[in-house]
Amino acid sequence: MEYKFTTENFDKEVLEADVPVLVDFYADWCGPCKMMAPVVEQLAGEYEGKIKIGKCNIDEEEAVRARYGVMSIPTMKIFVQGKETVSLVGAMSKDELENKIKEVL
Repeated sequence: MEYKFTTENFDKEVLEADVPVLVDFYADWCGPCKMMAPVVEQLAGEYEGKIKIGKCNIDEEEAVRARYGVMSIPTMKIFVQGKETVSLVGAMSKDELENKIKEVL
């Protein structure tokens, strides 16, 4: 299941999660973000229960974007025990993203 992270739920769903969390910072108008969407959705299903995977729309959640210094999209950040441990910028293959997930599990 793919989560939707917002300013209101970010701390609870991401920082206080008991499993690692991958946040896909994106925008609806972003071409590379659209290319990554099916990959992120597929990985969310494959890794359900092991890592929480979801999206954060930077146009709707400006406070979260600013808090984590997201300047380019797509940006993927992985949080472990409330700390940002991985930051990836730009489109990538499913294998590349999956390898980063495996590193934190």
